[in-house]
Amino acid sequence: MSAHTGRHEIDAYIRQFPTDVQQLLNQIRTTVTSAVPEAEEAMKYGIPTLRMTTNLLHYAAFDKHIGLYPTPSGMQEFAAELQGYVQGKGSVQLPLDQPLPLDLIRRIALFRAATVSGSKTPATAAKQTAKRSTNKKTARTAGAKPAATGKVTGKAVKKAVKK
Repeated sequence: MSAHTGRHEIDAYIRQFPTDVQQLLNQIRTTVTSAVPEAEEAMKYGIPTLRMTTNLLHYAAFDKHIGLYPTPSGMQEFAAELQGYVQGKGSVQLPLDQPLPLDLIRRIALFRAATVSGSKTPATAAKQTAKRSTNKKTARTAGAKPAATGKVTGKAVKKAVKK
């Protein structure tokens, strides 16, 4: 399946939900594809999936929540931050009536990408990226322009891990 086909299938998947749920799904989609632009979007198991050489994470809408499926390693790495949510071995339920933890979702996507790309310390890469994000916000409030675009490629993750 081409990346183009995957995008169309995901568009169709999202359109089947009420507008408020579509907005949430699109927020997740934008967050993960911006965080890992080199990843491919695909439909796997009938739900939107972000892939590199393997599945990074999946997400899906249900009656009362959005399911996020970052694999057991993604769940373990962010266990402390996911404590308030209903969880399974490799899944977390994000209630529809609460704001999405988009920064956490972004960091999970980065962690999974670093893990899949073979970085030795993916947690370090995710933490460094979170720190850069915080520094960019501080720079913006001070009126300065951020130094980076905020997009992290596989090469950038590996480079950050080496530092």
